[in-house]
Amino acid sequence: MSPNWLDKKEYPFKSKFFSINGNKIHYIDEGIGETILFVHGTPSWSFDFRHIIKTISSEYRCIAYDHIGFGISDKPVNYDYSTINHTNNLNKLIDYLELKNITLIVHDFGGPIGLNYAINNHNNIKQLIIFNTWLWSSENEPEFIKFKKILKSPLLPFLYKFFNFSAKFLLPNSFNNKNVLTKNIKTHYTKPFSNSNERLGTIGFAKSLLNDQKWFDELWDKKESIINKRTLFIWGMKDKFIHPKYLDKFKLNFNNHNSIEINDAGHFPQEEKSDLVAKSIYKWLNQN
Repeated sequence: MSPNWLDKKEYPFKSKFFSINGNKIHYIDEGIGETILFVHGTPSWSFDFRHIIKTISSEYRCIAYDHIGFGISDKPVNYDYSTINHTNNLNKLIDYLELKNITLIVHDFGGPIGLNYAINNHNNIKQLIIFNTWLWSSENEPEFIKFKKILKSPLLPFLYKFFNFSAKFLLPNSFNNKNVLTKNIKTHYTKPFSNSNERLGTIGFAKSLLNDQKWFDELWDKKESIINKRTLFIWGMKDKFIHPKYLDKFKLNFNNHNSIEINDAGHFPQEEKSDLVAKSIYKWLNQN
């Protein structure tokens, strides 16, 4: 059953569910054709890929899911919300749906989660589409060093839990053009976290920035299995959190790539420049 705040014109997809240890993962499975799998970050959910799915699902099978703790998936109170555990859930979903020859689309925390699967199962990955994300430790980055003080503050869980800090404050500030984030669209990013117990997933990702830096570096050390995959980078160049230098590092290390650099978009180019992004992906897929 869809939540009452969901606008079916914006998100006209049929909800499906897959259970892992009693916790339901929400996903959509639209269209027929080669498999496109979408992996979102924080504080988002499959909703932020809706424009792409509407554009390409006439020719491709599009699967987008919500991490436990996000979107329409369950939000258990006692749960391991680490990034590493989210990777385990993705592996199980792929096995459950028996997905083969996957085109993988990742954004934000969906980067390390999805690319972990790609690195360890590269024979099942056809190609990659990578939005603003990372795949290495950011411990020595000046931006992270500043942010680390906030992450370590006892105030952080309080802000996340009781003020919905990630969805209400961080997300709008990650947009270059905030006018795109209409009241209706903003509702779809805040309502999944309606009460304090529903916000633990966002806290988990914040803690991951402290706890999983070594794991991020381990992923980067294993990148050779995917660096020759056909890859499309789509990057909002006004991203305040994941700067263009992250894109530069990816491009230096990936050997078979194209890039679309959107100068007037922030962290969510798929929202800010939805038509451009969707049409560019469709064109790139059909060049193959």
